[in-house]
Amino acid sequence: MKYQTRKKALILLADGTIFHGKAVGGKEGTSFGEVCFNTGMTGYQEIFTDPSYFGQLMVTTNAHIGNYGINNDEIESDSIKISGLICRNFSYHYSRDLADDSLESFINKNDLLAISDVDTRALVNYIRDNGAMNAVISTDVDNIEGLKKQLADIPDMNGLELASKVSTKEPYFFGDENASYKISALDIGIKKNILRNLAERDCYIKVFPFDAPFADLKSFNPDGYFLSNGPGDPEPLTEAIETTKEILKTSSPLFGICLGHQVLALANGISTYKMHHGHRGINHPVMNLLTGKGEITSQNHGFAINREEAEAHENVEITHVHLNDHTAAGIRLKDKPVFSVQYHPEASPGPHDASYLFDQFVENVKKAKK
Repeated sequence: MKYQTRKKALILLADGTIFHGKAVGGKEGTSFGEVCFNTGMTGYQEIFTDPSYFGQLMVTTNAHIGNYGINNDEIESDSIKISGLICRNFSYHYSRDLADDSLESFINKNDLLAISDVDTRALVNYIRDNGAMNAVISTDVDNIEGLKKQLADIPDMNGLELASKVSTKEPYFFGDENASYKISALDIGIKKNILRNLAERDCYIKVFPFDAPFADLKSFNPDGYFLSNGPGDPEPLTEAIETTKEILKTSSPLFGICLGHQVLALANGISTYKMHHGHRGINHPVMNLLTGKGEITSQNHGFAINREEAEAHENVEITHVHLNDHTAAGIRLKDKPVFSVQYHPEASPGPHDASYLFDQFVENVKKAKK
């Protein structure tokens, strides 16, 4: 063990439940957020840098975190976005030919508080039974009452707008400017690999801030529009919802992922709700109702759209369903080249089952351009 003496640490949940651990490395401090868990055996680096996880304390169910280091090409944004890390065993030493650095060095550079030696199995079971809730991780283990008072002031994720915290401040371009197709993308927490997938399919993308009006997106004279993934509750995103409504009036091709999927639903009068503990992992089973095929998907969301309202909508068709709990995992409009999914087709930890969705979008763009 690199550190012979490590600070005691704890996780204090909003309902007063406490789990114990030790601080990773020599770092001390306190961090707040909504506690959630991810069941992926790999992909910790992508999880930590995914803007969709902004404001969350991440519990990793895999027993060993850090054992393959980090690779600079696998970062999904400009920094770590989670509020804190909770794991069972933290690996200070790593083994991987493609690694650029250790995870310890990476989290230190990003000033992330991490806690290990936690009974993560018990913690995950508790979240599954009692739901995702706010929590605090801290090395200030003798100040329980003070931590409780601070935790009580942390806003609940339900109703919390977070896209503004992770969105670009100014528009920027991605890809080859000589590409065949131009896409206007609304950044409400976009991942780099989404942009890579579009660029690889001959698209040149202009990425706009979360609150950009439709006129801004239209000014790029795009062949199609994209609504990105992102963190927080979709309902407060009034600007994004209004922009989506304006896009729909044009009947242009539109593709939404995760938070973008929820924004599309809201733009069509379908409500959303906070899930008990969400879907976060890399092996979630989804059924494509149009093809009858199953897909192994990567998911990360704590909100979902109302399936009953979607089924009752005269112009909306549910295209995908999560096989574990039968929540709506994809929709399309019957009269426009518009569709969205509640999972991440750009995240391919092994299976590439969902990558066809990018092809489907670009095919819609091709047809519209002709």
